[in-house]
Amino acid sequence: MLFQDRVEAGRRLAQLLESYRESDSMVLAVPRGGVVVGYEVASRLGLPLDVVVPRKLGAPGEPELAIGAVAPWDDEGVVIDQESVRFLGVSRDYILREIEEQRREIARRLRLYRGTDEPPNIAGKTALLIDDGIATGCTLEAAVKCLRKLGAAKIVAAAPVSSAEAADRLSWAADEFYTLATPEPFMAVGRWYVDFDQTSDEEVIRLLSVSKDG
Repeated sequence: MLFQDRVEAGRRLAQLLESYRESDSMVLAVPRGGVVVGYEVASRLGLPLDVVVPRKLGAPGEPELAIGAVAPWDDEGVVIDQESVRFLGVSRDYILREIEEQRREIARRLRLYRGTDEPPNIAGKTALLIDDGIATGCTLEAAVKCLRKLGAAKIVAAAPVSSAEAADRLSWAADEFYTLATPEPFMAVGRWYVDFDQTSDEEVIRLLSVSKDG
């Protein structure tokens, strides 16, 4: 185990991102668990906190098996794992239906967490894209695409723990990538936390409210 919980992980990640303290930056966390980490980063660096909600595209009959990802606010914010699509024989029609279904869920979650599905004002700013861990990097790559479309001047992706594969992927996709560890074999994000209980929607809303109130 590397971290006791997401709070500890966020505090340690904030130290790694110290150069962004009180800069013209915004922390954009990935719900739900990434918001706990992102809150610690934002509060310690004196930065505003918001969320971005990318969603994985599930394989037919196996929704937990990702064949890609989609992000909000950008029709081009889609990443497809072509190798998985070919191996599983996934049709184009299925992919298009799955994209639309996940976009509806993204809009629902944005309204739930933020009260609106309109994008944050990130134009000309540095976006610190935060999650609690990264297995493949697919969903964060989709988020990077949408933040570029929104005009972010710089995109920094960061997580307490990442697979080596995802680290390589995001080092290429984002302007900068930070992680505290890339253990192998990676297996799953939760393996590297003592406490990896699911974060509730209510906790996400509470942390966003506390951060906004300062």
